[in-house]
Order: sequence, then C-alpha cells, then structure tokens
Amino acid sequence: MRFRNRTDAGQQLAALLMGYRAESPLVLGLPRGGIPVAFEVARSLGAPLDVWVVRKVGAPGQPELGLGAVAEGGALFLDRGMIRSLGFSETEVLQTAEREAEEVSARVARFRGSHPAPELAGRMVILVDDGVATGGTVRAAIRALRERRPRRIILAVPVGAVESLDSLRAEVDDLVCVHPAEFMLAVGEFYEDFSQTSDEEVQELLARVRGPRREAGSPEAAMDAGDNWWV
Repeated sequence: MRFRNRTDAGQQLAALLMGYRAESPLVLGLPRGGIPVAFEVARSLGAPLDVWVVRKVGAPGQPELGLGAVAEGGALFLDRGMIRSLGFSETEVLQTAEREAEEVSARVARFRGSHPAPELAGRMVILVDDGVATGGTVRAAIRALRERRPRRIILAVPVGAVESLDSLRAEVDDLVCVHPAEFMLAVGEFYEDFSQTSDEEVQELLARVRGPRREAGSPEAAMDAGDNWWV
C-alpha cells in the first residue's frame, strides 16, 4: 500500500504542489473520491475548493465497463476504438451518455447547491482525483474545463497508471503524481483504506471551506467573494 487513506494521499500530493501556492490556484476535486484528496490540497495551498462533476459512461448491460465519460459543462469523451472492438452500438452508448449527463446535472445541484459555478476564465486550476486508471473520466473533465478558458490546468493525482498519465500529459499544462504505477489493476490497490466516499462527506467537506451563507453586501460576503472560504 502506498497511502493509508485519501487524507494521507492528499497530504502527500499537496507537498508536491506547494510551488503553485503563490499563483492563487483554484482546486477542483472530482467527486466523490477526489474530494477528500482535493480538500487536503486546498487546505495546504490556502486555496478555494469546488467540485467538477464527471460520470463514467458504462457499456450497455455492463455498467462497470467504462467506454467513456461525460462531464459538467457537457463535454463527452468516448473510446470509440473500444466501442467498435467490443461490438457495441454507438447509438446505445450515446443513450447511456445522455442518462449519465442527467445524473451529472443532479449531482451538480446536490454538491454545489445555491453556490454558483466557479469562474475559471484566466485562473490557474488544479484538478484533483484520487487516482487515474484508464483516464477516461479525467479526460472528459479536462476537456470541459478547457471550454471555460482557464489560464492553466494542472492535473494532480496521488497515483496513476503510467500509460494513462502519459496519454493525459498533452491535455494539461502540467501533471503531478506522487506514485506513477507501471502496473495497475485498480486505484484502490494503492490504498489501505479505499472505502467509498459518501455524498454526505462531499457536502460536509465543501461546507467546511465555503462557510455559512452571507447576506449580500455584508463584510463577510465581500470576504467570500475574495475566495477567503476557510472557517
């Protein structure tokens, strides 16, 4: 095992990202498992934290087999080579993608609530997940983020399959990984505790960095607008 849990993974990852602290980054975590990792990164960098929602697009009748991903903002990534090689109908896969897009919208509402989506134009964004296996969900997230015109996108993960990381480097401005793995069956094999992160845990961690809702025009609201979210 490389990491005790996602908190430990986030702390180790944060240590490699401290050089970005002075650039006032925005940390975005991929829910659900990426949020505890991103929370530690954001805390160490003194940076604001938000979610960026992505859903795997599973094969028809085999939802555990990922054929692509759909992200907040509408970006869709499909592994058409795999779809063809396995004999699946792209029309059926697209129907699955539409259903997952609806779930993305539901999760955005659940996790972000009344808070607006973060403004990304011109900002440095650090995108965090708990690991990269095939890279499909991360790729969809990156492509959706690019459409919001951030200044730079940094992909940061505790562990990732070397082949997948290499394929993602061209999609981002920098890639930071604590443990690039030559052989990986699943991300969870690198964690002692890889128990599922609940919706409630995601909401609780986000609430901790956002703080209570403020009345418009108050000094506290002005502080929130300056990304001073820590409580």
